[in-house]
Amino acid sequence: MPLTEILTASGYLCNMNSRQADIRQFSLEELRELFRQQGEPPFRGNQVYEWLWSKAATDFAVMSNLGQKTRQWLATHYAINPVQIDQQQRSADDTVKFGFRLHDGHLVEGVLIPTPRRLTACISSQVGCSLSCAFCATGRLPRLRNLTAAEIYDQVVLINRQAEVLYGKSLTNIVYMGMGEPLLNYREVLRSVELITGEPGLGMAARRITVSTAGIAKMIRQLGDDRVRFNLALSLHAANDVKRSEMMAINDTNSLAELREALKYYFARTKNPVTYEYILFDGFNDSLTDAEELYRFTRHVPCKVNIIEYNPVAGTPFSKAAAERLERFAGYLEDKGVTVKVRRSRGQDIDAACGQLAGKNG
Repeated sequence: MPLTEILTASGYLCNMNSRQADIRQFSLEELRELFRQQGEPPFRGNQVYEWLWSKAATDFAVMSNLGQKTRQWLATHYAINPVQIDQQQRSADDTVKFGFRLHDGHLVEGVLIPTPRRLTACISSQVGCSLSCAFCATGRLPRLRNLTAAEIYDQVVLINRQAEVLYGKSLTNIVYMGMGEPLLNYREVLRSVELITGEPGLGMAARRITVSTAGIAKMIRQLGDDRVRFNLALSLHAANDVKRSEMMAINDTNSLAELREALKYYFARTKNPVTYEYILFDGFNDSLTDAEELYRFTRHVPCKVNIIEYNPVAGTPFSKAAAERLERFAGYLEDKGVTVKVRRSRGQDIDAACGQLAGKNG
């Protein structure tokens, strides 16, 4: 099948701003074939691929090892649709929140989180979200579309540039914990990880990347089958089906028992330990009974638990647990031998909670 037919069938020729295909949707082999069909040596495809993914080029004009006619031909027939920083907020604790504008006008969010040992980028995988978790601002936004791998990659590039400007250092970690459910955009998320970790690509170690899910049992099993090398985090927030379903509707179709079996399968295939994320809500999931239920759930696969202070979202029924209850909860798990890390709330003086900025300005 000719390349143009392949791309049309794949939806790659549906750029809203033009009828040009976005060159960044092409695989390396497709780029090589593109040049071969034009009577050019296939290695031109390798050169373009390196410009796109190792050098993050967003303009054909900068591709200096291509001839001028080749660059003009590319610009005439193909597009590069880069993500751009539309808004930026910096907290007193140095957390930086970004509003990223996409080529079709949609807004998604990212966050730069500096700590003494790490510079972490929190990035989005969808425009909005379909899961409607009760405590999350993004859950109030409809899922409009999935992000492409290139749009996910761009967030990392842009946040990394700001990290170098503000702190003189590159990113050390990436977490897919922004807007959207990554495992409901499975293909593009895994492709973005390839671009971030690959050569050509950004060359970041897969162990520095964490993909967080609200809990899609089928796709957790698929991660195991694909033997992924990045880290997996499960947004648990309760180890009790009644409580978890009350705040996370996804639990109605992906119960804790189903998630437990999926995680056991995932670990058996990858040997990667799991991280459980547990936001502590005042008077809801912060008792020692809740801690005991969580401890029992942690026994199924090697894991660690991140206990997270809630960054309150207006209009939700949840509030941050008291400091003494957090310490007691964490201490109970540690006494049971669970590896626990307390994640303090960041960016409380800006729109740092997931979905807050897009909800106001999208």
